Amino acid sequence: MKAGAYEYEEDGEKTQGVPKKANGLPIWGNEKTMNLNPLILTNIQSSQYFKVNLYQLKTYHEVIDEIYYNVTHLEPWEKGSRKTSGQTGMCGGVRGVGAGGIVSTAFCILYKLYTLRLTRKQVTGLLNHGDSPYIRGLGFMYIRYTQPPADLWDWFEPYMDDEEAKW
Repeated sequence: MKAGAYEYEEDGEKTQGVPKKANGLPIWGNEKTMNLNPLILTNIQSSQYFKVNLYQLKTYHEVIDEIYYNVTHLEPWEKGSRKTSGQTGMCGGVRGVGAGGIVSTAFCILYKLYTLRLTRKQVTGLLNHGDSPYIRGLGFMYIRYTQPPADLWDWFEPYMDDEEAKW
């Protein structure tokens, strides 16, 4: 069954002979780190933005609004904040290797979404959100970091031929 086709009732009833999916989602991997690179996670947890601004947001809808108004890219570091000069060999340009920088708003929000322990319905809402490509992108990133590898294709496949306008 495809991720977008799930029905969202937790009572276990069946509709048209198809069992409904529970609304809860499993968490795969390290539940403390969300499977994030340790350097990125440390920078998220120590950032003022995460500790002050995002701490105040308590609901899924407040976080969605935060994405809409404040996310401008989905890279882990703010542009120009990582110092890779002076690193030798191939390490200078490798993601997650070397000195950290200012962690991006997007990654801070991604971790905030993780702390909310999103439901299947909420993740599907991110994937189908029409107001911002960053909302959708963070939905796909949430799945990539938190869901069992065996389930990834079921989530991603319905969006492979996505007709959504490109931003």
